[in-house]
Amino acid sequence: MFKAIRKSMAVAVGAVVLVASAHAADITGAGATFPYPIYAKWAEAYKKATGTGLNYQSIGSGGGIKQIKARTVDFGASDMPLAAEELNKEGLLQFPAIMGGVVPVVNLDGIAAGQLKMTGPVLADIYLGKITKWNAAEISALNPGLKLPDAEITVVHRADGSGTSFLWTDYLSRTSPDFKSTVGAGTAVKWPVGVGGKGNEGVAANVQRMKGAIGYVEYAYAKKNNIAHVQLKNRDGQFVQPDDETFKAAAANADWARTPGMAVVLTDQAGRNAWPVTGASFILMHRSQADSAKGRDVLKFFDWAYREGGAMAAELDYVSMPPAVVKQVADLWKGEVKDGSGKAMW
Repeated sequence: MFKAIRKSMAVAVGAVVLVASAHAADITGAGATFPYPIYAKWAEAYKKATGTGLNYQSIGSGGGIKQIKARTVDFGASDMPLAAEELNKEGLLQFPAIMGGVVPVVNLDGIAAGQLKMTGPVLADIYLGKITKWNAAEISALNPGLKLPDAEITVVHRADGSGTSFLWTDYLSRTSPDFKSTVGAGTAVKWPVGVGGKGNEGVAANVQRMKGAIGYVEYAYAKKNNIAHVQLKNRDGQFVQPDDETFKAAAANADWARTPGMAVVLTDQAGRNAWPVTGASFILMHRSQADSAKGRDVLKFFDWAYREGGAMAAELDYVSMPPAVVKQVADLWKGEVKDGSGKAMW
């Protein structure tokens, strides 16, 4: 599994090189860092299969939303779904591409991956600056027998507008009324304490270099960087480890069909095996495509990813969209994506 992660991240680096040599037929996208490892892996395979490249800028969900609104890219990507009202105002449609999990990660001597246990309320108090020591009573009570250092906690958060931050703050807001009233959920919030890192990459790097640090990243980044993740207590009171099965469990009862804009949020879901900080990453496109060829190429890429990308996604512990949701997305494309003359494109 770790070999697969290293290989995928090598692909991600290659995708950056590919950006510099992108030709006119390549499609362009920008946004969330959460799905970047799988988009990079898909891009390499799709290029080999079709000759069409993907120039994807991993700049954070906030940047992706801005760029698609400004029509500077062919699609935007965000881990925070836009509300139906905003989609309609901007002439956008939205569909989920992939699902995965956000995990708390720590840098503590002697603490292995998956060994430390945490709850939402305790994490919220750490991010509020109310719990400042690793051997605090609240953490020690969750980890009897585990030797915790008498050391300061260094909080690491995102410095950019981030869908990963939205999922993290939404989870903390759902499990801590104090966090909800003090900080709240959003792609960019006013953090009471801590240091910022740009992208999942920046948070992972900061946690790696700072002893006593805690941060939050998409699971692939934790595995790629060999950073110790944390067990979490879910809504059903079970401590669970992050992996594709617990991410699937969180998504099991999602009602995509009845949610306006397909804007399903999967944090703090019920289920004995559900990972509590699970989320989907969404694609944003304009309903009216000024360049119909480019718009059609975007749809072809994600259609291929839905059909052919499942095994690659599983290698990185992402979760593919269920067949019923893929069909709903295809129906959305048929009804909503049109060329400049108003003709359906799919």
